[in-house]
Amino acid sequence: MARAYMIRHGKPASTWGEQADPDPGLDGQGREQAKAAAKTLMALPAAERPTRVVSSPLRRCRETAEPFAKALGVVVEIDAAVAEVPTPKPLDAGERGPWLRAAFETTWGQVEGDIDYAAWRDRVGEAVVRHAGAAIFSHFVAINAAVSAATGEDAVRAFQPDHCSITRFEVQGETLSLIELGRAAATGVL
Repeated sequence: MARAYMIRHGKPASTWGEQADPDPGLDGQGREQAKAAAKTLMALPAAERPTRVVSSPLRRCRETAEPFAKALGVVVEIDAAVAEVPTPKPLDAGERGPWLRAAFETTWGQVEGDIDYAAWRDRVGEAVVRHAGAAIFSHFVAINAAVSAATGEDAVRAFQPDHCSITRFEVQGETLSLIELGRAAATGVL
């Protein structure tokens, strides 16, 4: 039995629909949140503390992962399987928000788009299982996907993970179970 932790990235410098940077890093508050998350993870008992650091390829996750990786003395492993939910084509950045808001009110099998979002959810859950023993720095929707995979609940939005909230899972063989949801955000993601 092993634990896996999914940490939502810190507050980004810009959000979806802001055209200035399609892959924003963290703002000052986000950098402080990342440092606080690293301290929380380092304070875990040694038997529960992650020994690896995995991140979505997106900059806001990589930057959030860095303080914990530095504290552990490890390199951040990049895994696209825990990246942000793919936007259906041909939606542009300005259309992503309304699409996400609609998706949040459905189940994984009902999400409209050009991919099988239920299968995407399953792949996120499988990635968390592969990364047992790791701190996985990821995104709002991907964390919800892992929670859905672990609990069997089909709602796209299981909860609203706050920036740098830490959601805990247990991995036994190929089985993913939810231990505890991370801190919920007071406001919506969009």
